Amino acid sequence: MMIEALIAVALLGALVTFVAPNRIAGKLAFAISLVPAALSLWLFSAFDGSGNALLDGELAFESQYEWIQLGDYTISWFVGLDGISLPLVVLTTILCSLAILSSWTPIDERESQFYGLVLFIEANLIGVFAALDFFAWFIFWEAVLIPMYLLIGIWGGPRRKYAAIKFFVYTNVASLLMFGAFISLVFGLGDVTSFALPEIATAMLEGGPDGLFGLSGSALASVVFVAMFLGFAVKVPVVPFHTWLPDAHVEAPTPASVLLAGVLLKMGTYALLRFNFTMFPEQVATYAVPIAAIAVISVIYGAMLALAQTDLKRIVAYSSVSSMGYVILGLIAYTQFGVGGATFQMVSHGLISGLMFMAVGVIYNATHTRMVTDMSGLADRMPIAVGILIAGAFGYMGLPLMSGFYGEFTIFFGAFQSEQLAYAPLFTAAAMFGIVIVAGYLLFALQRTVFGPYRLETDYDLGRAPLHDVAPMFVLLGLIILLGVAPDLIFEMITDAVDPILETGGEL
Repeated sequence: MMIEALIAVALLGALVTFVAPNRIAGKLAFAISLVPAALSLWLFSAFDGSGNALLDGELAFESQYEWIQLGDYTISWFVGLDGISLPLVVLTTILCSLAILSSWTPIDERESQFYGLVLFIEANLIGVFAALDFFAWFIFWEAVLIPMYLLIGIWGGPRRKYAAIKFFVYTNVASLLMFGAFISLVFGLGDVTSFALPEIATAMLEGGPDGLFGLSGSALASVVFVAMFLGFAVKVPVVPFHTWLPDAHVEAPTPASVLLAGVLLKMGTYALLRFNFTMFPEQVATYAVPIAAIAVISVIYGAMLALAQTDLKRIVAYSSVSSMGYVILGLIAYTQFGVGGATFQMVSHGLISGLMFMAVGVIYNATHTRMVTDMSGLADRMPIAVGILIAGAFGYMGLPLMSGFYGEFTIFFGAFQSEQLAYAPLFTAAAMFGIVIVAGYLLFALQRTVFGPYRLETDYDLGRAPLHDVAPMFVLLGLIILLGVAPDLIFEMITDAVDPILETGGEL
C-alpha cells in the first residue's frame, strides 16, 4: 500500500492546499510535498524487486484489486515498481518539492490554487510511473494535462492562453491516437480478458494479435506500433512534433517549466519504453532505421534551433528536444547500455533541465529579462546563480563526473554496438556531433550574459536573494554530481529491469 500512500498524500495535500489561505499556501504545500519525497526515498532504500514489471518480474510494493467489469474485460487497480519506474518516481517527488520551494518568490497571486495544482500533478505523475493496468494508467496520464494547462494559462506570460491551448491540443490529440490504437490491439488479442499490462505484454510476445478490421495480426501490430509511437512522440517531444514545447516553456512560470521539462517529458519516453519497446520487438527491428533517423534529426535540429535563440528559456527548451533525441537513440539501439543509458538519461535530464530553468528563473527575478542581448557581466553581480547556471550548462554538455556525461556515454556506447540497428556507427557519430552544437550555443549564450561589462540598469546583489531561491539549485546540483560520480546508485536496478526486454528481441 505504499504506492497508494504516496498518491493519497499528494492528492489530499492538493485538496488541503486549495482551501488554505494564500499567505501560508506555499509553506504548507512544501511541508506536505516532503512526505511523498521522504516516502519515495524510503521505497528506494527498501527496493527488493527484480526483473521487468511487464515481463514476469518480481514487483516491489505491488497491489492489485479488481475494479470494474467491462463486459468480458476486467479493469483493475494494479500498481507496482521495478528498476525503471522507481527512479522516475523518486525524481518526481524530489522535483515537485524543489519546484514548490522555488515558487515562493515568483508566485504572488492565487497561491493556494497554484500549489494545489502542483501537488495534484505530483499525484498523477506518480500514478503514471506506477500503474500497470492500462485504464488506470491512462486516467493518470490524462489527469496530468489539466493542471499543467491551468498553470500555463493562468500564471504564464503574455501569450499564455495561446501556449496553454497549443499544449493541450497537441498532447490531447496524441493521447486519443494512442488510446484508440491500444484498445484496438487489446480487442485483437482474442484471449486477453483484462487491461493488465503484463498480461497484454505476454500475449504480444507469445504470438500477438489475431487481426481486426480486416487487418492481419502482423499488420494490426504494425499499425498500432506506429500510432502509439506517434502519440508518445508528441509528448517527448521529437521533431517534427516539438513546436508546442518552446511556447509552453517560454510562457509557463518557472516552477511549471521545471516540472514540464524535468518530469512531464519523461512520460513520453517512459511510455515508449513500456509499450513500444517492450511489447513490439519485431516492429522495433522493422522500424529501427526511421526511428534512429528521427532521433538524430531531433538531436541536431533541436541544437541548431537553440543556437538561433536569444531567450534563455527558449535555449533551454530546445536543449530538451535535443536531449530527448539521445534517449530515443538509446532505446532504438536495443542494447543493455543503450536502453539502460536512455533510462538513466531520463533521470539525468530531469535534474539538469530543472536546475537550468531554476537558474534562469532566479536571473529573471533579478533582471526582469531573459534576453541574451539585454544582459552582460552578470558574473560579478550574481555569482551564485551564474555559477550554478554554468554548472548546469556543463552538465548538458556532458562534463565528466556529472550525470549528463554518464547518460550520454552509455547511450553512445550502446548505440555504437547495436547489431539490430543498421548503420549504427553512422547514427551514433551523427548524434555525437550534436554535443559540439550544444557546447557552441551554451558557451555562446553564457559568454554574452556572464562575461563582459555589466550593462543592465538594475543593480542586484544575489547575496540578498532568499534561501528558498538558492537552496533548490544546490540540491539539484548535488544530485547531478552524485549520479555522475556514483551512477550505479540507479544504473544497476535499471539494467536489471531492462535485460528481460532485450531477451525478447534485442541483445544483451
